[in-house]
Amino acid sequence: MGKNIIRVLTLTLLLYNLQPTAILLAQSSAEGIDDNLETEVIDTDQTISVTESVRDDQIAARIQAILKATGWYDDARVEVQDGIVFLDGTATSSKRQDWARDLAAKTDGVVAVVNRLTVAQEADFSIDPAVSELRNLWDKTVAAAPLILLALLILPLALFLSAGVARLARWALKERLGTPFLRDVTARFIALPVFLVGLYIVLQIAGLTQLAISVLGGAGVIGIVIGFAFRDIAENFLASLLLSLRQPFRRGDFVDVAGRQGVVHSMNTRSTVLVSPEGNHIQIPNAAVFKATIENFSASPSRRGSFDVGIGYDASISDVQQIILHELSEHDAISADPEPMVLADTLGAATVTIKIYYWFDGAAISPLKLKSVLIRRVKKALMDAGISMPDEAREIIFPNGIPLTPLSVPDAPAPPPEPATAHEPERSVMDEDLSNEVERNLEPQMQVQVEGDKDSNLLDS
Repeated sequence: MGKNIIRVLTLTLLLYNLQPTAILLAQSSAEGIDDNLETEVIDTDQTISVTESVRDDQIAARIQAILKATGWYDDARVEVQDGIVFLDGTATSSKRQDWARDLAAKTDGVVAVVNRLTVAQEADFSIDPAVSELRNLWDKTVAAAPLILLALLILPLALFLSAGVARLARWALKERLGTPFLRDVTARFIALPVFLVGLYIVLQIAGLTQLAISVLGGAGVIGIVIGFAFRDIAENFLASLLLSLRQPFRRGDFVDVAGRQGVVHSMNTRSTVLVSPEGNHIQIPNAAVFKATIENFSASPSRRGSFDVGIGYDASISDVQQIILHELSEHDAISADPEPMVLADTLGAATVTIKIYYWFDGAAISPLKLKSVLIRRVKKALMDAGISMPDEAREIIFPNGIPLTPLSVPDAPAPPPEPATAHEPERSVMDEDLSNEVERNLEPQMQVQVEGDKDSNLLDS
């Protein structure tokens, strides 16, 4: 009996001495965690003892005292039933929530822990993360300073070499390519690889090769999207380059493009400008010009003209041919080589159609004026030779017939005088000036500046 009393007193004294020590350990642990919330809580494998025969209220009181001593929990409540610990309250972090669970699990006499602590995250307005990131950025910048300086030296050198190659290419292509715009585009295309090599060296030194490939890949996708969006603009630009190489016409040429006739005014990167015979500016997209059939009337000075004449069936076709050929050969504007032709074309209802072909200098002579003069001279020559040129036959139908009524015939009056035959002179005012009127009449319209042609006319004069 005395031994049991002594043993109880000894255990009581030991428990009394251990309680401040446990509280001090918990406080020191709390101070360590408060110093750095990100560090892991150092747990010990030591089991917290209460007494040999542990009661639920003793377990609850012990855990409650330790949680209160840490100061980490708000309204912490501990309830124990048959060795099962129920934790309630609010913890300031998930780490402290887990720490309370582990504490209860290691307490002597505990068989299970129900952790019902909730986490209330406190707002952290610390600028320490931003300062840390800025410090890291500064350290990386200082470390990359030599590479940045090297890049600043290589890129200007690459630009300088690229510009030198471009100037050399322009000089070499001066005699091969006529238009300044085409020379500039070709020179830039030749000089581009020089700059790309310098850029690749800079990226390789900086260790950004993969990034550059990704950026170029994204730029390629963006380029495809932009290409579809601006397909017409790109198509016209490429067509302008091809037309500059082919040069199917020059400024001042009279052409027929896509059914439009006119004098070529200029060509820019988007369209070709024509001046119509009426004096209007016609802008045709270069893509349409490149795909269309182009008829250049000024490419060769020698041009052929034609017109028709209808003669009666009583006239001799061979005589008519001789008369017309004589008139054509007498005219100075008609070329002897190739020689003119007078051919019977069709047999009409009342006339035989004669087709007349002749050649002339289209650059110096107006085709409209020359045709007018030749028609007048051929008509006069045929009428002087007594060749009939009847009108087309017309049939008039009277379904009810023509009623005839006898009339008293008075004294017959004198027949009216025959009308005088119109006299055609050998030469007229039109014969005096057969010069081509296009250049003279359209000169004001040719001098008008069209938008887009000031610095980028792609045509040779």
